[in-house]
Amino acid sequence: MNYSPPSVQPTVVEREPADSTIISIQGYNIGGSSNPNKPARQLSIAPNGSLQWSADGNRLDVSWFYDVDPLPDGDLLIVGTHPGQTRVLRVDQETRRVKWSETLPLHDTHDVTLTEDGNLLVANMRNTENSTSNDRLFVYNRTTDEIEWEWLFRDHYPNTTDNGNSASDWSHVNDVDIVSPGLYMISPRNFDQVIVVNRSTNDVVMQLGSDDNHSVLNEQHNPAYLQGPNGTPTILVADSENDRVVEYACDRGDPDHPLDGDMKPNCDWNLTWEVGVDQLSWPRDADRLPNGNTLVVDTLKHRVLEITPKGNVVWEYSAPWLPYDAERPVHGHEPSSPTMQELNSSGSYALTNGSDVESKIADPQLTDRLEATVMELLVERYPQRPLIDTARLLRGFSPFGWVPMLSSSSLVVFSSVSVGVDMNSFSLVVASLEPSVADSLISQIVPHNSNAARQESTDHPTISNMLSVRFNSILHHCRV
Repeated sequence: MNYSPPSVQPTVVEREPADSTIISIQGYNIGGSSNPNKPARQLSIAPNGSLQWSADGNRLDVSWFYDVDPLPDGDLLIVGTHPGQTRVLRVDQETRRVKWSETLPLHDTHDVTLTEDGNLLVANMRNTENSTSNDRLFVYNRTTDEIEWEWLFRDHYPNTTDNGNSASDWSHVNDVDIVSPGLYMISPRNFDQVIVVNRSTNDVVMQLGSDDNHSVLNEQHNPAYLQGPNGTPTILVADSENDRVVEYACDRGDPDHPLDGDMKPNCDWNLTWEVGVDQLSWPRDADRLPNGNTLVVDTLKHRVLEITPKGNVVWEYSAPWLPYDAERPVHGHEPSSPTMQELNSSGSYALTNGSDVESKIADPQLTDRLEATVMELLVERYPQRPLIDTARLLRGFSPFGWVPMLSSSSLVVFSSVSVGVDMNSFSLVVASLEPSVADSLISQIVPHNSNAARQESTDHPTISNMLSVRFNSILHHCRV
């Protein structure tokens, strides 16, 4: 099988959008430095699919990019991280000039929203100290350099939620939006739910999903609040671990003010729309467009899609590596309508007309063999350690991304631009491993003599390009 790394390019342009598309690409990172072959970057794409500009993370002191919000004056609010820091930047979309920036002493943050008075509403994750999680929302006053409001998850959730309050990544709150003055919609990914918090009372006034109820949501990203003329509260969300995009409608709509603080958290939700089941691969963003189409970020297939209510792909862009968010600034920040009920398009739909990207990412037979073998070795080597989703990593990050393996002291992750998916190429990757582990892997996966494979690989040019990080890093760098 011949392999060519994916590139930034249009793959489907059946219908040109009204204006540019901004894509925030997370990128790959090794030890705090961006991989130059797989950089974090912001892209601006013209309606016809041509690249208007690209801004690399290194230029902005960012190792990973996450959320990007279009602001009313056309500027972009960009969130990224650098080891031990969160960077928030207001950038002129036309010139890419940074108008202002804030550097917060936060280990990891995926979303920050600019409030009406110019302060920062922050979704603060992985904030654990002395085995107690302090994951929270807070408002940072840029003028006084003080936190003027704070909401902690441990004050509202049992300590046993998900993996427990002592976990290093308890809530993984990955999104916060202002849906109405004083009402904040947030996405605690690890709790499998979307909630709305009333700032005045600190109460949870709306809740979609519940911990470990994966039939509703499974570690979702970037929900969007929609509201039709009849006032029905509706939530559009990238249901990431279920590999689909879904829309739920609540039956307690009030045409005047559906989120007035009296909304019961556990209203009855109806699944009104789903798309791309088992065709998308770890989607992490879904935004409704004014024309009724939906802009979707399909992270592990490294692409951004515009799809119709019935699932037809009318615009698609290849955006490696690991796109996180996409916006159409001409429409403002996440338009609030229309809903699928308004469009009479409720139902479950498959994607049609999109490119078949997954077949280019990994050989399914190789992926299956790697998954089974690596999982067995992980269980043997780390019997007490929670396991990563190896199948998803292998599906999404092999062959040109991360390939998880074991060494004598840790799980080591190798990355190479040019390693292919065939068995012989894979044997070159494992050549750098501890001999006993390499022998075990090669003997179970590669259909030829392991010693010969190791000898064959000694002069292979890609070995010098292999990069590694420790076991604990894979949880942070790959499952975000």
